[in-house]
Amino acid sequence: MTDFAIFWEWLSFAVRWTHVITAIAWIGSSFYFIALDLGLRKTPSLPPLAHGEEWQVHGGGFYHIQKYLVAPDFLPEHLTWFKWEAYFTWLSGFMLLVVVYYFGADLFLVDRHVLDIPSWGAILISLGSIVFGWLVYDALCKSPIGNSTTGLMVVLFGVLVAMSWAYTQVFTGRAAMLHMGAFTATIMAANVAGIIIPNQKIVVADLKAGRVPDAKYGKIAKQRSLHNNYLTLPVIFFMLSSHYPLAFATQWNWVIASLIFLCGVLIRHYFNTRHARKGNPHWTWALTVVIFILIAWLSTGPKLPTGAESIPSPQATLLMQSPHFEAASNAVIGRCSMCHTAEPVWEGVSEAPKNVILDNPISIANHAEQVAIQAGYSHAMPPGNVTDMTDEERAMIVAWFRESGT
Repeated sequence: MTDFAIFWEWLSFAVRWTHVITAIAWIGSSFYFIALDLGLRKTPSLPPLAHGEEWQVHGGGFYHIQKYLVAPDFLPEHLTWFKWEAYFTWLSGFMLLVVVYYFGADLFLVDRHVLDIPSWGAILISLGSIVFGWLVYDALCKSPIGNSTTGLMVVLFGVLVAMSWAYTQVFTGRAAMLHMGAFTATIMAANVAGIIIPNQKIVVADLKAGRVPDAKYGKIAKQRSLHNNYLTLPVIFFMLSSHYPLAFATQWNWVIASLIFLCGVLIRHYFNTRHARKGNPHWTWALTVVIFILIAWLSTGPKLPTGAESIPSPQATLLMQSPHFEAASNAVIGRCSMCHTAEPVWEGVSEAPKNVILDNPISIANHAEQVAIQAGYSHAMPPGNVTDMTDEERAMIVAWFRESGT
């Protein structure tokens, strides 16, 4: 079973790698087309029905791009559809959620200090909240509120703030941040799969049948694409947040999550304005810096308990019965606890890395797999072996973990 733990770690790495690759492809194409759309120029030489054009240079060649709001009088046999990037980003992200948070629910998803629920209950809440997010968002877009771009954005921000708070009342701080990313990314991917691509297919079908496509389909798709554009940067923050306890493990983590949406909107507004050649709103950067300083200040508030220090999981209970546990635990406390504690004493370390506490036997047992992989099977921890962990101590950690049969 210990070999399975190593396999699972590599599976997590592979899924994470895939997720990053597909996200780069999706975000890259999204940013490119937003910039292209905003930078289109109207020229006297445009063909009938064309909305604008752009000349670009890249890779030693020149590109002449024209956009049609509905479609030209004819369509070529081959059309490139930009959709698979979004689909595989969501699928790989969901798989990562399953691999890390659902299979590791006792450690990463459930915090008994926040809400004492079984792992299966937390997983159901997770799945239900993601579906709930899309249903509420889609209903708002299709309601009369959806006719006002500004009004809709304000209401959506309210929904996101409410969800930021709600997630922190159910999950660990780390999982709460991650779920805000999943909640938002699901809306974005569903926009592509459920609205943007179907609307484009309706237009294509009308053209092939000799009908004049209704311009409303393009208008609706453009609104959803605009939302995706403004939501992208916050999603990236949430996906990175699990590495930074100051973002997820403080009392005001839900406020931090809410403010990140404002930062994302401000930054995208700057670039969208620049690409549309409507000026340089430098004030957006100034305001973003102010908000980010506020976020940093909020992160100095009271820290949240992780739940891993005092409540052993069923697996941890078995691990603590091992005859090697005392020696392994002493090695970890002696070599790791100066950083992995509520108040680190190692100079330059203000927070326990990833909010992992290793200053007591229960927490060490709860994090057994992480300890074994980071400090047993590999020499990743301590960093640079600054505390001089010996090979014998690493072997003891591996023996303890392997002996457990977990």
